Amino acid sequence: MRRFITSAFVCTVLLLPAKAHGGTVLGVEGTRFTLNGEPTFLLGISYYGGLGASQDTIRRDLDDLGRHGFNWLRVWATWSFGGEDISAVDAQGRAREPFLDRLKWLVAECDRRGFVVDVTLAHGMESAPGARMLLDMESHRRAVETLLAALKPHRNWYLDLANERDVRDARYVGPGDLRQLRDRVRRLDPERLVTASFGGHDLSEKDIRESLVTIGSDFLSPHRPRNAESPGQTEARTRECLEIMERIGRTAPVHHQEPFRRGYGSWEPVAADFLTDLRGAVAGGAAGWCFHNGSQRGAPDNEPRRSFDLSARRLFEQLDHEELKFVSEAANVRTRKER
Repeated sequence: MRRFITSAFVCTVLLLPAKAHGGTVLGVEGTRFTLNGEPTFLLGISYYGGLGASQDTIRRDLDDLGRHGFNWLRVWATWSFGGEDISAVDAQGRAREPFLDRLKWLVAECDRRGFVVDVTLAHGMESAPGARMLLDMESHRRAVETLLAALKPHRNWYLDLANERDVRDARYVGPGDLRQLRDRVRRLDPERLVTASFGGHDLSEKDIRESLVTIGSDFLSPHRPRNAESPGQTEARTRECLEIMERIGRTAPVHHQEPFRRGYGSWEPVAADFLTDLRGAVAGGAAGWCFHNGSQRGAPDNEPRRSFDLSARRLFEQLDHEELKFVSEAANVRTRKER
């Protein structure tokens, strides 16, 4: 089994028709996202290794996603799998080619199609053997600046400042440091939407207050627990987040950015579990939800690797029968949300 390590930047993409002027503008209105001013539920998919894919692979996957009603992707800009580093920034946060150019192309292609991209940074995680990414806040700040400069012309992407930033290991980024990064984004790109995701738990009032008040996030990005009970809890947990926001006088979207997936542990969710989770997010008032996918732990060579490695096979060639079944039915849930 090959060793894989995640490290840092993810992009998420939204897929709706663009306006005639050719730009796709992601916004926030109360507890909902908007695309070109229209309230829109974000139905997305993990596409972490997107910077290792060919342009033809990306185009074909986007074609399939669009046909199935998906409207955003999550792509990491500092990602490594099996020793192959496809990060768009280096350990000091500076541009790393050809991958930053690939990120620019991907965001532009999504903009042209009317998709939104989620770009996520992770702090202090290994990127490849012998290299580590963003191990200090100076590098982290520079990475933010590098991405803002490269992608600023496009309004179809948002920035996750630090993936699972509250996990108490190398990923941890404190609220004070995140506030400084958020303020830097506001100075350089005032309209850019920003979040900082939580890792593996439901959110308390302290979590929500810290995110929206102390840090200044534009929306919440919880990563809920990954167990068999989770799908049946998502509606109630989403409502709880909205109720807490009402109590503290803050309004923002709840965006389920990284739920459970197949190949992660002993529990293998099936299509019905993904549909239950998505329906719960919609019924509870969430603004977006992601179909998470990744490598098959414990399998030979981690196959299928799904979004974690798109260098040899595109995503839709790696999804299994349960995942494809879910994909074929997911659009009906989103469509009901938008009626």
